[in-house]
Amino acid sequence: MIDGDVSVDAVRELLSEARGGVVPIVAAGDPVLRSGAARYSGQLDSETFAELIEVMRATMHDAPGVGLAAPQIGIPLQIAVIEDLYDVGADVARVRERTPLPFRVLVNPRYTPVGSRTAGFYEGCLSVPGYQAVVTRAAEVRLECTDESGREIDEVVRGWPARIVAHETDHLHGTLYIDTAHMRSLTTSVVYGELWSDPTPDRAAQALGFTVDIG
Repeated sequence: MIDGDVSVDAVRELLSEARGGVVPIVAAGDPVLRSGAARYSGQLDSETFAELIEVMRATMHDAPGVGLAAPQIGIPLQIAVIEDLYDVGADVARVRERTPLPFRVLVNPRYTPVGSRTAGFYEGCLSVPGYQAVVTRAAEVRLECTDESGREIDEVVRGWPARIVAHETDHLHGTLYIDTAHMRSLTTSVVYGELWSDPTPDRAAQALGFTVDIG
């Protein structure tokens, strides 16, 4: 067993049902997103683990997204994949410190803020489709975890990659971005694209009546 609810056989069954390497993403309201995931300690054999990583990567790309945590496909293990190679405008990349993030696997990740600098930007979630909201997060975090081969990782991540790391790690502890978002900023993705896709959320804050404290 992985925990009291999901068996290794259930993981294998989910993977066998992948279509084009892709499985459904669990939406907000499902308890698996709120219960907290179990630490990964080799519960899966190497073949099943490798297949899980590939399915998570394909599902993330298909969505499309820049990160996916195992609970988002119904598997309560502390495993996440991240990757951000999307082209964005120069102003957006500069203001949001959005730098290319090659594909990575995070096993049992945890993060801690580095320094006091924060940044607030709109973000969304594949498990809360159709909406975005502003979240203030640490601009730099210390990431501690292992990768898919068991290699220890201990490094400082900055800018938009730090936001991705924090967002996906939060998933593994039962936290969704809406739990810490400025809820007056909440917008549908359609309205965000029409009105608020500036490099910063400053205009949205003024119009919608919320404050983003940037440190």
